Amino acid sequence: MTADFLALAGGIGLFLLGMQVMTDGLRHLANRQMRAILARFTTSPLTGTLTGAVTTAVIQSSSATMVTVIGFVGAGLMTFPQALGVIYGANIGTTMTAWIVALVGLKLKLGAVALPLLLAAVLARTVLGGAWARAALALAGFSLIFIGLDMMQEAARGFESLLTADRLPADTLAGRLWLVAAGAVITIVIQSSSAGVAAALVLVASGAMGLEQAAAMVIGMNVGTTFTALLAALGGSRDMYRTATAHLTYNLVTATATFALLGWIVRLVDGFSGGDPATALVLFHTVFNVLGAAIMLPLTPGFARLIERLIPGTDTSLTRALDPALLGDPAAALDAAQAGADAIAQSLFATLGRALSPEGADMRPSRSVLAVEPALDEMRDYLA
Repeated sequence: MTADFLALAGGIGLFLLGMQVMTDGLRHLANRQMRAILARFTTSPLTGTLTGAVTTAVIQSSSATMVTVIGFVGAGLMTFPQALGVIYGANIGTTMTAWIVALVGLKLKLGAVALPLLLAAVLARTVLGGAWARAALALAGFSLIFIGLDMMQEAARGFESLLTADRLPADTLAGRLWLVAAGAVITIVIQSSSAGVAAALVLVASGAMGLEQAAAMVIGMNVGTTFTALLAALGGSRDMYRTATAHLTYNLVTATATFALLGWIVRLVDGFSGGDPATALVLFHTVFNVLGAAIMLPLTPGFARLIERLIPGTDTSLTRALDPALLGDPAAALDAAQAGADAIAQSLFATLGRALSPEGADMRPSRSVLAVEPALDEMRDYLA
C-alpha cells in the first residue's frame, strides 16, 4: 500500500509538472496572440465568454487566463464588466483538459508512447530556439501529463480495497459537503483544478470512488481554482479586487446550484455517457460550467453592479495601474506602465487646457500638477 501511495503521489507530481511545463510553453508560444485576442474580443459578455473559453482551452490553464485578465483590468485595458464574460468562459475552457484525459489518456494508455516523445521533445528544446523551442517545451509537458496519468492509473488499482463505500463519506448531505470541501482544499494545495479532476477521473475509472462522490469533489475543485486569482489581485487596484471577487462569487453560486441538483445531474449525464463513469464525470464538469455561464450571461449587468456595491468607490491615483503583482509578467507590467503614463499625460493635458482656456485662464498649479512629480517617481521605480 505504501508503494501504491508513493506511486500515486509521484504520478500526480508528474501530471502537475507536465501541466506547468505545457502551460508555460503554450503561454509563451501564444502570449502575444492571446493578449491581443483577449483585449480585442471582449466587448460584450458573450464574446468575452467565447474568448475566455477558447483561450483557456488553448493554453490549458484557467488560472493563467484569469491572471492575465486581472492584469488587463489593473492596467486599464479591460473594464471590470468586460472581465466577467472571460470568467464564465475560463471555467468552460478548463474542462478541455478533463476531456483529453478521459477520452485519450484513460482509454489509449499513451504513457509508453509518451516516453520516447518526451526524449524527442527535450532534445528539440535543447537544439532549437525561438518558437520551435517553446513548442518543444509544450510537447514535453504534454508527454509528462500522460506518463503521470499512467502512474496514477497503476497506483489507483491498489486503492480499490482501501477506498470502499464504508470508508468514504456516506452519500448524505454532510458526506457530500465533506467531499466538496476536500476538493477545494486539494485544488488550493496543488494549485491546479485540472490535476485534481484528473486524479478523480482515475479513481472513478478504477472503481475506487463512486460517480456522485467524485462529482461532489469536482464541485469543490471548481471553487478552489479561484484561489490563484485572489492571490493575483492582492495589492492591486479596486477593479482587480472586484474581478477576483466576481470570480469567487460566480464559482460559489454555480457550485451551490449544482450541489443542490447533484443527484439529478449525475443521473442525467450517466445516461448520456453509456455507463462510462469517467466520461460521465467529465460531462458533469462541462454541463454545470456551461449551464452556469448560460444562466449568468443575461444577468451580467446586475451581477457587475452587485460586486461594485460590495467593493465600492473609485481609485483616482495616477499610478493605480502600477500593480507590483504584474512584475512577474513583463508584457503585463509594460501594459500597466503604459496605462500609468496615459493617466499622467491626461492629467497634464487637462491642466494645460484649463490654463490656456480663453475663458478665465487659471495659471496656478493645480492639485493634479502637484501629484505628477511623485507619480513620475513611482513610474521610474516600477520600470526599474
